[in-house]
Amino acid sequence: MMPPARPLRWIPQLLAGICILLLLNGCAVWHSIFGDEENLTPAELMTQGMEEFNDGDFEAAAEIFQKIKDRYPYSKFATRAELKMADAQYEKGLFDEAYDSYTEFEKLHPKNPDVPYVMFQKGMCNFRRVSTIDRDQSYTREAKEVFERLIKMYRKSPYAERARRKVRECYIKLAEHEVYVGDYYFKMGKYRPALDRYLYLIEHYPDVGQYYSALEKVKICKEKIAEQKDEDMSWWGRLKSSIFD
Repeated sequence: MMPPARPLRWIPQLLAGICILLLLNGCAVWHSIFGDEENLTPAELMTQGMEEFNDGDFEAAAEIFQKIKDRYPYSKFATRAELKMADAQYEKGLFDEAYDSYTEFEKLHPKNPDVPYVMFQKGMCNFRRVSTIDRDQSYTREAKEVFERLIKMYRKSPYAERARRKVRECYIKLAEHEVYVGDYYFKMGKYRPALDRYLYLIEHYPDVGQYYSALEKVKICKEKIAEQKDEDMSWWGRLKSSIFD
């Protein structure tokens, strides 16, 4: 027969020792064991924010970067936190907020080496909101303007080369929109506004693939407009004859 288990008399002493240790060392021990976000240094917060960002939790990352900005505005990590918060907003699809954050960064830190990247991201905030060719292309034009400014200011930056490719894409989308609208008027028999669209396309987007198609449509529109003019003159002639004869 097994003897009854002895009570573990050392447990109370162990617990008492832990309590004394915590009392003697205070928050430092608590922080080292359990962590305390309120007492994290800017470097620790930055590390935590980047871990959240790399794990895809952009909302949590943005909150941490905002804490760095609020608590340690003069820290060397504050500028980096501003940029990464904008990146987190961009990754979340909050393009209005991200655009504003990038703009603020560019305004506050015009000499920062990350400005070419920031400008490219501003262009992408607009580019990502570009709609289909049958819709208004305001975001396309705004994206093109930002990319072109980047190219002009930072020609040797690797982001300038990426911006050039995006400008080309913007031109194609704008040209496709003009073709769409011109074709719509053409099918409706409204040859004058159709002609204006095709001529605008030829003048502003001559190298994006729709040039020769637009030239052909211009020729047809002019023929149709001339026919309509002849018909109008003929109708007016018949009307005058009926009145004065």
